[in-house]
Amino acid sequence: MATELTPPLPPQAYVDVAPSKERSAFFPNVTRFINRLIVGSLLCLIVIVAVPYGTAEPWWEAFFECAIFGLTALWIIEGWMRGVWNIAERTLFLPLIVLVLFALFQALPLGGAPATMEGTTAAWRTISVDPFNTLRFALQMTALILTGLLLLSHVNSQKRLRALILTIICVALVSALFGLLRQTAQREAAGFFLPYLPPRTGYGQFINGNHFAYLMELSLGLPLSFVLSRSLGRKRWLLFAGLATPLLLALVLANSRGGLLGLTGEFLFIVLLANQPQPGTHVDDSAARSTTIFSRLSQVRWLRRLAGVVLTLVLLFGISWVGGDSLINKLEAVSGEVSQVDESAREGTRRIEIWRATWRMIAENPLTGVGFNGYAVAIPHYHIASGNLIPQQAHNDYLEILASGGIIGAALWLWFFVAFIRRAHQSLRATIGGKQRAVCVGALAGIAAIAIHSLVDFGLHITINSLICIALLVIVVLTPKLERVDKNTPFRLSLKV
Repeated sequence: MATELTPPLPPQAYVDVAPSKERSAFFPNVTRFINRLIVGSLLCLIVIVAVPYGTAEPWWEAFFECAIFGLTALWIIEGWMRGVWNIAERTLFLPLIVLVLFALFQALPLGGAPATMEGTTAAWRTISVDPFNTLRFALQMTALILTGLLLLSHVNSQKRLRALILTIICVALVSALFGLLRQTAQREAAGFFLPYLPPRTGYGQFINGNHFAYLMELSLGLPLSFVLSRSLGRKRWLLFAGLATPLLLALVLANSRGGLLGLTGEFLFIVLLANQPQPGTHVDDSAARSTTIFSRLSQVRWLRRLAGVVLTLVLLFGISWVGGDSLINKLEAVSGEVSQVDESAREGTRRIEIWRATWRMIAENPLTGVGFNGYAVAIPHYHIASGNLIPQQAHNDYLEILASGGIIGAALWLWFFVAFIRRAHQSLRATIGGKQRAVCVGALAGIAAIAIHSLVDFGLHITINSLICIALLVIVVLTPKLERVDKNTPFRLSLKV
C-alpha cells in the first residue's frame, strides 16, 4: 500500500470550517445565509469588476472598495452571531497591513513649510508629493487585503474552491473571446459595447493591451497546469485544453512583449513543476506496474528539463508565427526601448529614459520615497525631455515601488514576498493528490508570470488584475488545507460547481 510522508502544515494554517453549535445556536440560519452571501458576492465581484476597462475608472474602483467594506461589515456581524471571528493566515498579510500604515504616514502632515511669498500662509509638508493619491493607495490596498482575508475565511470547502477557480477561468475566457471578437469585428467605430473605447486601442475591454495580457497570464496557469499534468482523464484534458487555447491565442494577439516574456516563464514553470514527484512519497509495486512509459520517463529530472527547453522553443516559434508582422515589429523595437542612443525626438518615452529618471528620483528620496501613487506628480522634476509627454508610471513595478516607498516600502514588499514564498513551498510539499498539485502549480505559475512581466510594465495597477492575483494567492494557501479537511471527498474539477 502506498504511504504518504508529507510535512504537516503550521498550526495557524488550518481553517475553522465547522464552528461549534453552541456558538451559533441563536442565529444558525442567519449566519449560514450571511456566509453564503459573502462567498457569492465575492465571486460576483470578480466577474463584474472585469467589465468596465478592468476597473480603471475611479468611480468603478470606488464601487469595488465600497462593496468589499460592506462585505467586511457582514463578516463582523457573522462573527458576532457565531461567537467566534477567526482571521485565517494573519501573518501572511501582516506586511501589507504595515505597508498601508506606512502609506498613511507618508500622507500625514509633518509640519508647516515656510511661505515663499509675502502674505501667503505656510503649506503643510508631507512625505508624499501627492497626499490625496497616497491615501487612495492606502484605501485600495486595504480593500485588497480585506478581499484576501474574506476569501481565506469563507472558501472553506473544495466545492467553494472549485467555484473560485472556475470563476477566474471563465472571466478570462469571456475577456479573451471579447478581445478576439473586437479584433475581428471592430473597424473604425468607437465604443464596441464599451463607451469611450477608441478603435484600434488596447485589447478586449482594456485600454492598454499590456493590462489585458496580465489577466491572461494570471488565469492561463490554471488550465495549462492541468493540460501539462497527468491528473486528468482524456475528456477533461480536452476540456481544459479547449479552455486554455483562446486564452493563449488572445494573449499572443494582444502583441504585448512583456506578456510573451511572462508566458514563456509561466510555461517553463509548469513544465518543470507539474509532474515533479513529491518528496517522501513511496509508491507500491502494483502502482508502479500500472504506470505508462511516458509517466515513468516524466519522473527523470533531466528529461523533464530537456522537454521544457524544447517545448519553450516550440512555443516561441509558434508565437512568432501566430502573432504576425505586428508582433514581430514590436519585438524588433525592443532594442530601441533599451538602447543608449536616442534616435527619436526628445520625448523621453522610451523605457530606458523612464528608468533613468526613476533612478534619479530614487537617489534623491532613498529612505521613504515620494509617496505611493505619487510617481506621476514627482517624475517631471527628474524626467529630462521636452515635456510634451510625461510618464505616469515607471514601466517597472519594482523600480516604482522603490521610488514610491523608498527602502522602507521596498523592505515591506520584500517581507511579504518572502512570507508568501515560504508559504507556497509548504503548500507544494503538503499537496497529496495530483489535481491539488496541479492547482497549486497553476496558481503559482500565474503569479510567476506577472512577476516577470512587471519588470517592463505596470498591469497590477488595474483592479481586476490585482484582484485575480489575490485570489491566486488564496488558492495556493488553501489547496492543501482543504485537501486535509475534505480528505474523504475526492477533488473533482469540472464545469459543474
